[in-house]
Amino acid sequence: MPTKKHRFLAALVCGLCLWALPAKADDSRTRSTKPNVVVFLADDAGWGDYSRNGNTQVRTPHIDAIARGGVTLDRFFVCPVCSPTRAEFLTGRYHPRGGVRGVSTGQERLDLDERTIAEAFQAAGYATGAFGKWHNGSQWPYHPRARGFDEYFGHTAGHWGEYFDPPLEENGRMIRTRGYIVDVCTDRAIDFIERNQSKPFFCYVPFTTPHSPWAAPESDWKRFKDKPISQRATLANQENLDETRCALAMIENQDANVGRVLAKLDEWKLTDNTIVLYFSDNGPNSSRWNGGMKGRKATTDEGGVRSTCFLRWPARLPAGHTVPQIAGAIDLLPTLTALAGVKRVGDKPLDGRDLSPLLLKQATDWSDRMIFSLWAGKVSVRTQQHRLDDQGQLFDMQADPGQTAPITEREPEITARLKAAVTAWRQDVFSGARTKESVAKTTASDQKKAAAANAVDPRPIPVGYREFPITMLPARDGEPRGGVRRSSSAPNCSYFVNWTSKEDSLVWLLDVHTTGRYEVVIDYTCPESDAGSLVELHFRNSRLTGRVTPGWNPPLNTNQDTLPRPPAESQMKEFRALKLGVIDLEQGPAPLTLRALEIPGQAVMDVRRVTLTLLP
Repeated sequence: MPTKKHRFLAALVCGLCLWALPAKADDSRTRSTKPNVVVFLADDAGWGDYSRNGNTQVRTPHIDAIARGGVTLDRFFVCPVCSPTRAEFLTGRYHPRGGVRGVSTGQERLDLDERTIAEAFQAAGYATGAFGKWHNGSQWPYHPRARGFDEYFGHTAGHWGEYFDPPLEENGRMIRTRGYIVDVCTDRAIDFIERNQSKPFFCYVPFTTPHSPWAAPESDWKRFKDKPISQRATLANQENLDETRCALAMIENQDANVGRVLAKLDEWKLTDNTIVLYFSDNGPNSSRWNGGMKGRKATTDEGGVRSTCFLRWPARLPAGHTVPQIAGAIDLLPTLTALAGVKRVGDKPLDGRDLSPLLLKQATDWSDRMIFSLWAGKVSVRTQQHRLDDQGQLFDMQADPGQTAPITEREPEITARLKAAVTAWRQDVFSGARTKESVAKTTASDQKKAAAANAVDPRPIPVGYREFPITMLPARDGEPRGGVRRSSSAPNCSYFVNWTSKEDSLVWLLDVHTTGRYEVVIDYTCPESDAGSLVELHFRNSRLTGRVTPGWNPPLNTNQDTLPRPPAESQMKEFRALKLGVIDLEQGPAPLTLRALEIPGQAVMDVRRVTLTLLP
């Protein structure tokens, strides 16, 4: 007969066994106590594009709700353009340190020895996914799947020319989707959260709007197309009112998608333990109301680099709290990892600060700091009270937030100190930017010239990794030679045109990681009357030839846009896959050259991309 002691031990063992049983996925009480993280990043939205910041012409209730339920970083600074801000968010370091010096032609790539916020959360056991615009490298191992994300869906380029039924990348393969691009990517983000709701997740949703092309869903545009614009740009004579209307229509669509995600977090009882962050990557992409600030996208003045930044975490962050201290994109990695109790990966020193004491209203000795802004060789620096602009003029941002009256002569000591700080910062970030991946010169003058000319980055494109065998070589990453040119001056979503001579060629500088056989597919168009050109793909001692056939000449998608597309942006069309065959590629760096051997018609073909797939 069991003794009292035996009965106690049996009960204890039974209890331990029950405790060790796997938790049910639908039981919110058994979910991990680690906070989930959802990051929304707007593309080209200005500080003034939100009703929370005083814009009476737009309604952003869901984005505003993040601020009402959490913390507002009142003076939050990003970069003047897209890819640098994304790099700083990912690494907590100023973007020149990571080799990012442009927005296209490979200049947007983040060096491979940089560690990202996604890698930190992935290493801590989080499910990680990114859904939208990446803009820090397209080919593996620059690809988001190699930078800490388990899943990726969207476009890796900085600008996408198709907002309705767009072709988008799904973990390495292009698929044609249905719907408006922001809606489609948000659908994927929601699906990711639903599949991972029983474990901690890090969900990154980098939107593509209100970046051009000016294309909003009809239901959103209807509310704005005849709307009077009463709040005007700082330089009202430079404002295009229809562009303002369209930007705000896209913002309202974006707000609705933020609302969809927040509603799902509520439905799945995830809200309380989910950190939600919303910010933008630079100032507004057109002249429109921005609180009276000077500057817009691509400038280093206040209006070009100040962004909305809202954080909500009901379990810990106080609601309705505003942080007045200056902060920036470089602070987000140390802040989010600290809040979540996640250890960062990598040992490179960060430029950003952990803002969690400020967010949590904790007593802290917070010293004044400097935040630097760079684009096209121009640098400005912000302190809590002052901004030294890229012309060396000093402004008191508390007394003169619109930068209307420089105080350079009145405050010579402050001016001299900040000028010296800019000089030291330039030397610091550029001297450290020459890594084994960043072989190009990265001086300020080189950056300015390269960005202006859209020069192809000299770092070779990596090809042929077994873990990610598909490598896409878009036109934006290649070099047109001879008479070939891009379909527009903005390379990001362009294709090669005007290929008419046997002296013409298309060139991509590659670094083949694995010697092997590669399937070659070219996305092309060609009028039926020009079909039949014989083309050759050449890499070192390997050559592959094939005919451009059949003819395929679809119309341009000119009916997608709400407003006429600027000449600098390509009108897109439906490209067809030409299976050229299989080529042997030898390990190592060399140019991959596509040229024509025979041209029976007037032109060879238009080319959007070449895709190389390493065969088993």
